[in-house]
Amino acid sequence: MYLINTLPVFGQPLDPRDAETLGQTGADKVSRILALRENNAPTPLVALPGLARKLGLASVHLKDEGQRLGLGSFKALGGAYAVMRVVQDEASRRLGRAIEPEGLMAPDVRAVAASITFACATDGNHGRSVAQGAQLLGARSVIFVHAGVSQARIDAIARLGAEVIRVDGHYDDSIAEATRVASANGWTILSDTSWPGYEEIPGLVMQGYTAIAREALAELPAPPTHVFLQAGVGGFAAAIAGHLALVLGERRPHVTVVDPARAASLFASAQAGRVVQVPAGEPTVMAMLECYEPSLVAFRVLERLANGFMTLEEEDAIAVVRRLAEPEPGDPPVVAGESGGVGLAGAMAVLRDGELAPRIGLGPQARLLVINTEGATDPALFTRIVGRTPETVLTRENA
Repeated sequence: MYLINTLPVFGQPLDPRDAETLGQTGADKVSRILALRENNAPTPLVALPGLARKLGLASVHLKDEGQRLGLGSFKALGGAYAVMRVVQDEASRRLGRAIEPEGLMAPDVRAVAASITFACATDGNHGRSVAQGAQLLGARSVIFVHAGVSQARIDAIARLGAEVIRVDGHYDDSIAEATRVASANGWTILSDTSWPGYEEIPGLVMQGYTAIAREALAELPAPPTHVFLQAGVGGFAAAIAGHLALVLGERRPHVTVVDPARAASLFASAQAGRVVQVPAGEPTVMAMLECYEPSLVAFRVLERLANGFMTLEEEDAIAVVRRLAEPEPGDPPVVAGESGGVGLAGAMAVLRDGELAPRIGLGPQARLLVINTEGATDPALFTRIVGRTPETVLTRENA
């Protein structure tokens, strides 16, 4: 299903708070902290001319977050960045002087970090990022995971020194439990979703993601005309759409937000004109996007900037993982997790609709940008879907 955005606020300027978070100044702050991290090189922007010809588009570019900061997901930018900003602000307050990003590793700052416990709920990737940021600065992290999180993802979080707590139910249940336990213990909630009265830290998480859009714009031969962005709670989609709009102005691309059909909270919220919670049902293979209520801040951005909202079926998400691993002649293979290629899968689904694609201008003149938000963060599942391991897929590229 595809919903054209007809909300009253569509096309209006961003809330000044969101414009400050997602604009050039915010991205500058991200760059300074990103420079402190290992493996901090920009992720590849992959041209897929063979796929573009196959789809009848002018160009297709894919920003591959599969190796971001050694964590294999775009979320490496958000949670860890927010941890470092919170420590920076708290250390500045306690030590009575402004702490610059370059001073975050100083012993007195690390002593402040050691007194802080960060807690969050996760489908896997956000928790790894928070755990990595806490480990880097010497803070403690407690990560809450719901019943659908695979053991492989739990093990990856634990390897970063975090305490992992399992919660019965789905993602929203783990958010509630993390919030309850953290509040009782005086821990710092570091969520990638927001609710009334809790916006600052989720805003920092979103700010971290602006690095993706900035890097893409620096390498693209021309600005994209169309961007399809997968969404869980919506922070990633809002960050990318917001930064592109603020930088490109009237040249901003047509933005489509893609939800799993089984967890279509942003689609439902766009229909209702307000944030709504959708009922939890059968789990989706798009595990990193299985969220049943969107972030308040993210929806505030997307209701203004998203041209359309759509839902994606399970088989389309699986098919695009195989499609990227077995590319068109001349295109490089890409290792995408089951949620990573959902933006591209959404664009391909629209192109199968002979009326919808022309209506939104997705045709021979379109320059499509999509983002592979994760690599094979669950290698066993990737191997079952593709029939080959991630390593053999990439080996073929170098053959």
